[in-house]
Amino acid sequence: MKTRVLILGASGYVGRRLAAALHASDWAEPVAATRRKPVAGDIETVFCEATDTGSLTRAAAGVDAVVNCVAGSADVMVATARALAEVQASRSRPLRIVHFSSMAVYGDAVGKVDESHPFASLPPQSYGGAKIQAEALLADAAQVGILRPGCIYGAGSPQWTERIVRLLRARRLGDLGPAGDGCSNLVHVDDVVAATAAMLRRGADGAFNLAMAGAPSWNVYFMRLARAMGAVPVRRLTARRLKLEGKVLAPPLKILEIAGGKAGLRGLPPVISPALLRLWQQDIRLDVRRAEQVLGMQWTTLEAGLAESLANRSGQSEEARN
Repeated sequence: MKTRVLILGASGYVGRRLAAALHASDWAEPVAATRRKPVAGDIETVFCEATDTGSLTRAAAGVDAVVNCVAGSADVMVATARALAEVQASRSRPLRIVHFSSMAVYGDAVGKVDESHPFASLPPQSYGGAKIQAEALLADAAQVGILRPGCIYGAGSPQWTERIVRLLRARRLGDLGPAGDGCSNLVHVDDVVAATAAMLRRGADGAFNLAMAGAPSWNVYFMRLARAMGAVPVRRLTARRLKLEGKVLAPPLKILEIAGGKAGLRGLPPVISPALLRLWQQDIRLDVRRAEQVLGMQWTTLEAGLAESLANRSGQSEEARN
């Protein structure tokens, strides 16, 4: 019999890719949990409020495993983890759980960082702070594996492909000099899906960092992507220009993004926030040896990842916006 896997956040970028991959496999049967419209294709869908223990209990009836890739506000991510822990505690037969965390739990750490590195002290309402709280809520639950990916890119990735492509085309990104020398810790979405499948099949517990071997600097990524998409010559951006982006342009663009999102507007100028500028300088490199040894991970090369990212991009861009 196939393993029935409930996917929380199945309408999101990673959730859609995971549901499609499991549906195409010979060992898994995905069940997409969503609050909105069903996922594409003939994948089984259940409507579920993942932050509500009762709703999640009903959705998890008859499945063998749960993958939690819910994104959203800090409150939503924490409440989902709490509900999932409560569901697991109430069951006589525990579920296999794969929970998506993030490298953000390490905060502003630098150097090579493995899974034993202490968590940063972050505000509870921040993205990283919410991920830390979610991990803590699941720490005592049975049969839980945790993924801490770096920056997930690939065709349709709203954050690390689509946004970067738009910024490069607008000549708002390019060679950042010292401001772009931080390690990107990129990981292709197909590798994230493969790691999830390996955790489900192998029953692996504990935490796993995910990032491509020898991940490039942000400068290298920006320039390689720009050349691949034909946005050349690549512009060299001065420290003054980056300061303008982070301190002058970012606040009004963020307000426009929030208002535009509520109004359903598309194609608004991407924000280059101060947090992004700090990330692009941060010299943190995820140690991924545990994922290679336990999960058997083999990483998509940057060349192959860029080719996949730009293939049929117009269709993928529309998918990312929906």
